[in-house]
Amino acid sequence: MARILAFDYGTKRIGIAVTDPLQIIATGLDTVHPKDVIEYVKKYMLSEQVEAFVLGDPKQMDGSPSDSAQHVKGFATLLKKSFPDIPRHWVDERFTSKLAHQAIMQSGLKKMDRRDKDRVDTIAATIILQYFMESNRL
Repeated sequence: MARILAFDYGTKRIGIAVTDPLQIIATGLDTVHPKDVIEYVKKYMLSEQVEAFVLGDPKQMDGSPSDSAQHVKGFATLLKKSFPDIPRHWVDERFTSKLAHQAIMQSGLKKMDRRDKDRVDTIAATIILQYFMESNRL
């Protein structure tokens, strides 16, 4: 089986998570700058087969698109243009950053390590991917 890549898009950083080949476990992969993400994914796909992309869908509490939705939609379009044969799936990303912060707080990391924004973005991407995997195990 191929892997699934998930993205927590931000204008400064994109957190990336990946499944194992059997699509059982979601793991944080990396955090990259938005301008570097397509090259990063191309390089990753030289060694790993990717079946699908999962993107966090930023929404307000009332379900309407958040301010960052336009940026994520632009990123989704870029993914489709760069990788036309790979389907894209959307997952509601409300609370993923908050859950990522909670996971870091409970991890026992030192205060300076808990402030690492790259770590938060990678964990948020992992949570997005985990949500996707759980919703597709029906």
